[in-house]
Amino acid sequence: MTGPHAKLAELGLKLPELVPPVASYVPAVQSGQTVYVSGQLPIADGKLLATGKVGGGVSAEQAKDLAQRCGLNALAAIDALVGLENVVKVVKLTGFVASAPGFTGQPGVINGASELFGAVFGEAGRHARSAVGVAELPLDAPVEVEVIVEVG
Repeated sequence: MTGPHAKLAELGLKLPELVPPVASYVPAVQSGQTVYVSGQLPIADGKLLATGKVGGGVSAEQAKDLAQRCGLNALAAIDALVGLENVVKVVKLTGFVASAPGFTGQPGVINGASELFGAVFGEAGRHARSAVGVAELPLDAPVEVEVIVEVG
């Protein structure tokens, strides 16, 4: 059986450094067998990868890649707290898309994170989900993702 770190490597992806919080919260918290990951922005090397509205200055394809980065950052938060190898199930993913007027492709954007979790965890990566269009996100980010996982 291939573990999540090996699956990431097979996908040509590397688990990033834990993104420090941008306000007064922690990246992830465990309660019993559940880990709640705070909203993750598409940050790499301490910088937001893009700003603006999806369907405006940010394309849906670019936003899907940004959602994947949010997912990677969520995985880093889980790994730092409990270790990815302890994830039993990805339970719920909530994705927020800063949307230009008339943009309705939020589900396709959030597929960037959903497909990542499926590729890394297989059947255990299939999850319930919401993909929500919003007017603004912190730091003018185009996408934000939060995750709930079960650990064992």
